[in-house]
Amino acid sequence: MNITKEQIDELNAVVKVAITKDDYKDKVETILKDYKKQANIPGFRKGQVPMGLIKKQYGKAVLVDEVNKLIQDNLNKFLTEEKLDVLGNPLPKQQDNFDWDQEDFDFEFELGLAPNFDIALKTKKAITHYNIVADDKMINEQVERIQKQYGKLVSKSEVEKTSEINGVFKNEAEEIENKTTLEVSKLKSKKAIDSLLGKKAGDTVTLKTKGLLKEDHLLFSLLGIEKEKAEKLDIEVSLTIEEINETEPAELNQELFDKLFGKDTVSSEKELKAKIKEDSEKQFEQQSDQKLLNDVTEYFIDNTKFELPTAFLTKWIKTTGEKPLTEEEAVEEFEKSEKGLRYQLIEGKIIKDNDIQIQFDELKEFAKGFIKSQMAQFGQLNPQEEELDNIATRVMSNQDEVKRLSEQLMSQKLLTLYKEKVNLKTKEVTYENFVKEVYG
Repeated sequence: MNITKEQIDELNAVVKVAITKDDYKDKVETILKDYKKQANIPGFRKGQVPMGLIKKQYGKAVLVDEVNKLIQDNLNKFLTEEKLDVLGNPLPKQQDNFDWDQEDFDFEFELGLAPNFDIALKTKKAITHYNIVADDKMINEQVERIQKQYGKLVSKSEVEKTSEINGVFKNEAEEIENKTTLEVSKLKSKKAIDSLLGKKAGDTVTLKTKGLLKEDHLLFSLLGIEKEKAEKLDIEVSLTIEEINETEPAELNQELFDKLFGKDTVSSEKELKAKIKEDSEKQFEQQSDQKLLNDVTEYFIDNTKFELPTAFLTKWIKTTGEKPLTEEEAVEEFEKSEKGLRYQLIEGKIIKDNDIQIQFDELKEFAKGFIKSQMAQFGQLNPQEEELDNIATRVMSNQDEVKRLSEQLMSQKLLTLYKEKVNLKTKEVTYENFVKEVYG
């Protein structure tokens, strides 16, 4: 067997595979002899079928199968030994006069090659790294939410601004009838608030849906309808009041602190606020890091220029999917996937240039950290090392989980590299301003 490469240009090549009879003859004959021993053909005893008949019946299929195996094994070996960085898979070139009845065969395969390019991690433009802080307003609101969540529900005789109303919303024409709870504090319409204040259980009030709530997107759950319907809804609904309650805030005492954070972790309102600030900013750090990772990724995609073997990749997409695509469909699919492919190449280059590796032991430790954080969410704050190790071992036996964890750990390693090498500017913002600035 002889395999050679013909370079077409920097991004395209053709590999030629020449197979002679000597390459496949022994293997084909061995398989046909096994067929002869096992063949069960009417008119012949088992094992006594003439070889000529075996070759006539099975010879070509065995030949084709063995030649294809030879090509697959040796082509992959050739690509590895030649250190060819290919995109997609080799595509066989069409041969109009190909004949399986001949003894020697020539095959050609098109290759799409990965481009050569350089990446400067020290970006020309400074990329913003947000330092998100929990301000006093946010902390105080969180304290209020905690007090309300752990507070006591007290029955009231009439509606006040702090009331929670249990009742039924109705509109026969729109087939709305939904029993729910409405917090007066979430109403935006002053007219609606005024119409409810002072009302008692058993009273019915008519409310307009448009502009009813401070957060319009909550209307669908309040009325028990689909989101799409709620977005354009401008009708009147009746609310029949069944029950009026008010939440009496929980006291900020040791019992509540222990319930929230474990015994004696927090012992005062000041410590509570400090703990809320610390925990919130840890969560914000994850969001800030993800934003930085996304922004650096976008920067490299936009500013790292290289060509791709577009014609080859379009052809590859066209012919190798579950079903053949038209030229237009293949072009569309390539355009959809091009950005992702570019970043795969960029990321691979960064990983290679900076010798970033993932060892099994560190991946297992990473898995244990992930497991420990999940257990903490369910109140298991101090799991035994042996328990963690056993769970991690089970997780690491699942290839899908290993792949997912490896991707997460690699993202973490890349993020660390970017923080060291990329030109960053730190911007301190509150979470509220971060959301406005980043998500609009």
